[in-house]
Amino acid sequence: MNASSILLQKKYARVIACFAEKIGISKEEALAFFYHSACYRLMREGVSDMHCMSDAYLAEELAREYHQDM
Repeated sequence: MNASSILLQKKYARVIACFAEKIGISKEEALAFFYHSACYRLMREGVSDMHCMSDAYLAEELAREYHQDM
């Protein structure tokens, strides 16, 4: 399923803000991590309808990925 690019951009912004707050980093750091994450790639490519998951769920997935990389 393909999502509207405008809706995806808004989704990305909400997920990044939630992720930054969740792990206590700046939005700029969260943005940089997000655009290099597997989660972003899956959302962008529409794999498993990741873009349909809740913002909180996606922020949690990013947090897991972030802590694995550290």
